[in-house]
Amino acid sequence: MKNYRDNFIDRRQDAMAAKAALLEKFKNRPDENDPAMQARLAERKAIAEARAEREKEREARRQAKLAKEAREKAELEAKKEAERQAREEEERRQAEVLAAEEAERAALEIAEEAARKAKRDARYAARKARGRKIG
Repeated sequence: MKNYRDNFIDRRQDAMAAKAALLEKFKNRPDENDPAMQARLAERKAIAEARAEREKEREARRQAKLAKEAREKAELEAKKEAERQAREEEERRQAEVLAAEEAERAALEIAEEAARKAKRDARYAARKARGRKIG
């Protein structure tokens, strides 16, 4: 096993060598006017433009999907509203029919009551008339 001091010195030398290699790489990079660098920049620009175009297409699809969902929701709501109105109209019509039947029943009952009363009054009058003849 190496002693601690040697290990530290080795690590420090390795770190310094790595830093020097990075510095050398930075110093040796190509100039912006270099054709290879221009090609690389053009490639990056093309990639960025393609990415932006894909993003626009994705956003357009998302907007179309949202519009379609909104349209379908509006159609569904309109259908439900039409069904509700039809149901209410049917209930109103049935209520009118029931009210008419109830009124007819009430009229018949009143007529029957009037007939019973007339019959009773006729019996009463006949009884009175019979009573006067006897006495």
